[in-house]
Amino acid sequence: MDTDGEERATPTSDEMGEVAAKIFDAARSGEADILQAVIERGVPSNLRNERGDSLIMLAAYHGHADAVARLLALKADPNLRNSMGQTPLAGAAYKGFNEVVRVLLEGGADVEGASPDGKTALMIAAMFNRTEIIEQLLAHGANPNAQDVNGATPLTAARFMGAKDTIAQLEQLKRRRWTGRARTAADALSGS
Repeated sequence: MDTDGEERATPTSDEMGEVAAKIFDAARSGEADILQAVIERGVPSNLRNERGDSLIMLAAYHGHADAVARLLALKADPNLRNSMGQTPLAGAAYKGFNEVVRVLLEGGADVEGASPDGKTALMIAAMFNRTEIIEQLLAHGANPNAQDVNGATPLTAARFMGAKDTIAQLEQLKRRRWTGRARTAADALSGS
């Protein structure tokens, strides 16, 4: 019964499915105000669709940094994986959405969160020539030597995909680290 004493019909599963579809569409199209309104009315901030994609995954994958930030403020989990084991951070790295990557990292996304095959967001960014995203991930502690289940590193993945800019970027990082280690070892030997 509602407040006037009249009975309300319980929504059918078809009606509930239509409402859920509209909520997922709002995430895909970055409608942060709508997402906030429905979550404040009781829709779980980690609602998932039939593929396991959460609202934050859909907003991230479609490049909506404002919606991602709003969902994070509403306690959406930035590390919630879909049915294929993919994270919102990996999805944003794949699509090349620099601002979404920044928002996710600032919101607590696990920079090393790997998919079941061991691929990290850094590997995904390297494969698809996303140099700015690589810089962000490295600045947040991403391991440039991480390996997937086949032993591939971000540099290996970039080479496999022919991603010239990220190959150069990761090779330069490797040289800098090698030079830094050599300098440290030389200093230790010379007593400096």
